[in-house]
Amino acid sequence: MIKDILTMNGYGLYVWLSFAVTFFSCIFYYVKTYKELKKYEKEFAKELMELSAIDRQEYLENSKVANQIFLSKSKTI
Repeated sequence: MIKDILTMNGYGLYVWLSFAVTFFSCIFYYVKTYKELKKYEKEFAKELMELSAIDRQEYLENSKVANQIFLSKSKTI
């Protein structure tokens, strides 16, 4: 029974190979995007720290996303 599932009437090699390629491609792009996002968040937090305290506070009050990034990066800085 398991042999039938794996071979799929002779098409198993193509099916499982395409499944593996798709799976690893998705994982590769997820990791790449995640690393790039963290890099941009770090750069954004650095630029935000360079602003004056008044400008930074005003900007953080107006942007929820910037506030979340700043809070997460300020814990690690």
